[in-house]
Amino acid sequence: MSDTSGQLTLVFNDAEEHMIKAIQHLETELVKIRAGRANPNMLDGIVVDYYGSPTPINQVGNISVSDARTITIQPWEKNMLQPIERSIINANIGLTPQNDGNIIRLFLPPLTEERRKELVKRVNGEGEHTKVAIRNIRRDAIEHIKKLQKDGLSEDAAKDAEKDIQDLTNKYTAQIDKHLEAKDKEIMSV
Repeated sequence: MSDTSGQLTLVFNDAEEHMIKAIQHLETELVKIRAGRANPNMLDGIVVDYYGSPTPINQVGNISVSDARTITIQPWEKNMLQPIERSIINANIGLTPQNDGNIIRLFLPPLTEERRKELVKRVNGEGEHTKVAIRNIRRDAIEHIKKLQKDGLSEDAAKDAEKDIQDLTNKYTAQIDKHLEAKDKEIMSV
């Protein structure tokens, strides 16, 4: 019997680990959605060709925010200005780099009402994807519990385990809602 309780713990821990990863993925995606304020994280995921090897943009220059609508990139080597500029254009993040020969500036245009609504839709879409992922993790965990029940786990223990998995699902779904609410508010505040 203790063997099945050990397996239940594994099922629970595995489900929680996957749910945490789903939330972390959501957080990463939300950071990339521009909310009208300059944020160096908006450039995460952009890779620059640094002497033939793809290198994250934050490893070829200093990225900073000079004001609410401007990101500056100071390359550590002047000859990296063009490759950095090219990478930003190719990343298609909706920002056009301004290169003055020393530094690259990215000016964030003010968001129109229409664009804000599009961004909120995108945020909610990301949230929905994450909720689906959480529900799939829950489904897999419950299937696993049912299999353990067939292998001798008592009905009560299975019911308790399913309730624990549901509680976990509720906890992470509530976290998703909090993230979405905060991001929506950030986007809609002018």
